[in-house]
This record gives sequence, structure tokens and C-alpha cells, in this order.
Amino acid sequence: MQDFLIQSLIASLVLTVLINVLPRFFPKQTRKVEKKLHDKIEEAFKEDDMRRESGNKPRIKVFFPWKAMLVISIVLTVLLNVIGMLVVR
Repeated sequence: MQDFLIQSLIASLVLTVLINVLPRFFPKQTRKVEKKLHDKIEEAFKEDDMRRESGNKPRIKVFFPWKAMLVISIVLTVLLNVIGMLVVR
């Protein structure tokens, strides 16, 4: 169990460093991706504004159960830790 924890921490650190360092090696590509993201966001805002002006409501309503996901995550974490403690013994 301790090896898994150490491996997870190392993997997390490596991925964090890669995500923060890789854009510095490819600045032109990073700018292109950033520009595309800004264009898509701007396009989405324009479409939303046009929909509101015409009086049409969005056809899809998004439901994101963040409270339930948080509770389930905590419960599963506790359960996995208890099971892990029982199995190790």
C-alpha cells in the first residue's frame, strides 16, 4: 500500500511538471491552441447571445450533481481505506 502511495505521488509530480513545462518548449503551438480555445469560447458566447435575443431557450439543460458526487467520493474513499486496512492485516 505504501509503494502505491509513493508511486502515485511521484506520478502526480511528474505529470504536473510536464503540464507546466511542455508549453515552454513549444510556444508557437501553445499560442495556436490558446487562440483556438478563445475562438471557440467566443463563438459559444455569440451563439448564446443570439439564442437569448431571439427568445429561444437552450434545448438542453445541464444537471451537474456535484454534491452527490462529493458525498459518494468521500464514502467510497472511506470504504476503500477500511477494506485496505482489513486486507493488509
